Amino acid sequence: MKRHRHTALLAVTPDRGYPFPRKPTPMSPSSSPKITAYLKTFCGWSEGVRAIMRKYDLDFEEKDIIKNPAFRWEMEQRSGQSLSPCVEIDGHMLPDISGEEVETWLISNGYLTPSDAAPDAPINSACTDEQHEAMALGRLPVPGKIRFLD
Repeated sequence: MKRHRHTALLAVTPDRGYPFPRKPTPMSPSSSPKITAYLKTFCGWSEGVRAIMRKYDLDFEEKDIIKNPAFRWEMEQRSGQSLSPCVEIDGHMLPDISGEEVETWLISNGYLTPSDAAPDAPINSACTDEQHEAMALGRLPVPGKIRFLD
């Protein structure tokens, strides 16, 4: 049975024979969750999500919403909004989220054990104004050269 955020799950009791709402069971973390990340090619927030995936060596499918507009449409349909990054973990959508928030969600839901290792990029930072201006002019930055704000 599919779970929907605003739809109650129904069950039929053998003694009464009519549906009644029941609480959904919490998601059970698997050893390797199915993760889909809707990210921008060059974006501080998106790089923060990637940094968390690298920090914990998590397998994930990256859908670049800049290079493929169909992925942006898919993200908007699945998340109900247009802001990125969005990360879907085992069917649970985390819309407009930072790398720091992804890490916190994964830990609090039992998918990860906290690690003291530092991520290889800032996990809660936007691109600089200069990077945004360069991207608007079509001068994309070289990968690995993104500067982050503190």
